[in-house]
Amino acid sequence: MRRLIYFLLAFVIWIFLTWPFTNDRINNIQIVVAGLIASIIVAVLFQEVLPPEHHIFISPKRIVWFLLYIPVFFYYVLKANLDVVYRALHPQMPIKPGIVKIKTSLKSESAITALANSITLTPGTLTVDLTDDGYLYIHWINVQSDDIEKATQIIAQKFEYFLERIFEEP
Repeated sequence: MRRLIYFLLAFVIWIFLTWPFTNDRINNIQIVVAGLIASIIVAVLFQEVLPPEHHIFISPKRIVWFLLYIPVFFYYVLKANLDVVYRALHPQMPIKPGIVKIKTSLKSESAITALANSITLTPGTLTVDLTDDGYLYIHWINVQSDDIEKATQIIAQKFEYFLERIFEEP
């Protein structure tokens, strides 16, 4: 069942990436066959690498939360990009780099990984390490607080709200 879900997920992603098809019928068939072969390979080889919580991919409620998360994530990425550009172009370059420790309330490995990736993909922050007890170490271009709770609120809470609903709610 898990391999089937990953096969379907990989094939749907393949179709979205190769869309729109051309008027050449033979070329379209080759694209679909290549996608089928690639999806089978991905499902067989990477089945153990992907999260065991495979049911999250087929829950309509989780899909809705994911679709809501995408624009929120892009908003914070854009906001952070503008902040980094401001700091880079400012004559005095107002930065205060450092590594801060934050505590996540997320429990599943998939949710914590998604949080760490969301933080890393946001300019000005980089997830350096994560521990088994739910702490993440983040390199921050402009440290605003050394306090764990305050840093967590500034860096992670905006993502945790959505990721908890995507990965952890029943």
